[in-house]
Amino acid sequence: MAMPQVVLASASPARRRLLQAIGIDPIVWPSDFDESQVAIAAPSTVVETLARCKATTVADRIRDEYPLLALPPWLVIGCDSVLVINGEIHGKPENAATAIARWQQMRGQVGKLYTGHALIDLQQDLTLVRSQVTQVFFANPTDAQIHAYVATGEPLQCAGCFALEGKGGVWVEKLEGCHTNVIGLSLPLLRQMLQDLGYDVSDFWKAS
Repeated sequence: MAMPQVVLASASPARRRLLQAIGIDPIVWPSDFDESQVAIAAPSTVVETLARCKATTVADRIRDEYPLLALPPWLVIGCDSVLVINGEIHGKPENAATAIARWQQMRGQVGKLYTGHALIDLQQDLTLVRSQVTQVFFANPTDAQIHAYVATGEPLQCAGCFALEGKGGVWVEKLEGCHTNVIGLSLPLLRQMLQDLGYDVSDFWKAS
């Protein structure tokens, strides 16, 4: 089976860097899916549904714009993440004030970071959707430190209001579970999903 061209249905630089780090250089094609269309209570269902919707949106565009038989096979990856604190689901903060209030709630707490993963293999007409959860133990920054962190702009771009691989990593005491899941894409889960579709992740290294 020919190796597919991977398309990342996300504008997240962190997700792209994770894929590149394991030898997969994706085409980045953000879905621009309207997340307000999805209102579901269970966090795992929310992230799986949004991941599927984002991947499906991009897969449909590929089908509409490209003759599949004339091009290499396509594999679309869609992801979505939320943080659950005290039973409340949080995505990206709307503004700086929201981010400050969020961090005042998060500090000293243990949150659960859920990331949904959807893989659509256009060649095989197969779709896999799964999610991963990681426990995040937050430090207890002062109000001044919270204001300083939010002023960097970093938490405004992140589900859960922090970037583990950035300045926000300073305020994470420890993780229980997959650490790349917190960055936005669980590499162990991706490896397993690729395997279930019939691909070996090491084959992407030979194709590059």
